[in-house]
Amino acid sequence: MVQQIVFGIVAIAALGYAGKQFMRIRRNIMMGQPEATVGDKGQRWKNVFLIAFGQGKMFNRWVAGIMHLFIYVAFLITQIELIEIFIDGFGGIHRFFAPILGGFYTFIISFIEVISVLAFVGTIIFLSRRNLLKLPRFQSAEMKGWPFRDGNLILIFEILLLIGIFSMNGADTVLQTIDAEHYPDTGALAVSSWFGPAVFGNLEAGTLQVIERFGWWLHLIMVFVFLNYLPKSKHLHLILAFPNTYYASLKPRGEMENMPEIMNEVKSMMGLTEGGEEMPVEEELPEFGANDVLGLSWKTLMAAYTCTECGRCTSECPASMTGKKLSPRKVMMDIRDRVEEVAVKIESGDQEYAKDKEKPVSKDNFDDGRSLFDYITKEEIHACTTCNACVEACPVLIKPVDPILELRRYEILTLSEGPGDWLPLFNSIENGGSAWAMSVERDAWKNN
Repeated sequence: MVQQIVFGIVAIAALGYAGKQFMRIRRNIMMGQPEATVGDKGQRWKNVFLIAFGQGKMFNRWVAGIMHLFIYVAFLITQIELIEIFIDGFGGIHRFFAPILGGFYTFIISFIEVISVLAFVGTIIFLSRRNLLKLPRFQSAEMKGWPFRDGNLILIFEILLLIGIFSMNGADTVLQTIDAEHYPDTGALAVSSWFGPAVFGNLEAGTLQVIERFGWWLHLIMVFVFLNYLPKSKHLHLILAFPNTYYASLKPRGEMENMPEIMNEVKSMMGLTEGGEEMPVEEELPEFGANDVLGLSWKTLMAAYTCTECGRCTSECPASMTGKKLSPRKVMMDIRDRVEEVAVKIESGDQEYAKDKEKPVSKDNFDDGRSLFDYITKEEIHACTTCNACVEACPVLIKPVDPILELRRYEILTLSEGPGDWLPLFNSIENGGSAWAMSVERDAWKNN
């Protein structure tokens, strides 16, 4: 009974706190601007199953893809055993499904154990790639400090989880031969049937019971730790990869969003407005693009939280390859960091951050004197060639090009600034309708 009470308290506290954190992430994402979801729903679900669930784009780099698959499948399949742990924990019983499922139970737990061993191999390889081989894409400036520790921590959590599984199953296998009445027969498990006797075979029943309970609780605690750690980690992509791939744009890679204000102005200048009517003149000039996260789409904010920090985007970026300052991964990480900063300040309720001091601080009434340009330099956004190599490389369909374009548009159209070597191009287009400063009329060719 004591164990059931402790289990109930721990489970409710852990799940409640995790739920609170996930709701906060959702609120943060919804601070972004509205954006409609258009396109074929069938294609969206196809993306979810092939790319998020099926890991389709991970295998562009097959070594990392296979190792990631082992860990990913182990994460999913061990949740089956977790269901039994919850039933056992609340019911004060042991191996609830073993007598019910019989041989099928043996198959399921054996499969979990085999996948867990493969996940252990993948975990060791990933730790080695980060810490011994020091892969360049994990050593760049944006990966220093917390991002690097975060990557290692989650792998260590995975090892602890596996220790819990095999301690529990190994000791349980031996206890079945000592106290069959309280430890139901699980059959010959693929790993524990030889691992248990080999490691724990000479121990007394009392010690085995302690080891089995230690493994049981370690497995459970690591699941709860992992669940509450996700909202603070890049591994939030385990959950957000699914909605992110569903809501990802279905438009061709190079197609950019039009700005209605600009499009209407051009139509008016060219006499293409309906019925020859002039477009209404706005009293206030509209703000083009975005200079902060509150001006970006909620889908872009969700993509920032979904970023796996794998660095495939940056490693494929031609600007980054040629030594430019741009790193698409850093852009997404900076957006996520800025969202967190803004959310904390809004939640504080401090009037210092209110644009209108007469009203409470909110996402619509917020100004802390900072913007995304304090995180992402203009040199970075100028370096982007909009080639979409980063979009093609991303395993979860994130589009770093979108926020880069929004920042550029704000700088050029709202602030009337930009790189000096771009200005002659803009002037030529504005004055002559051509990218090249030529003294002849644009349509002079047709008279020759």
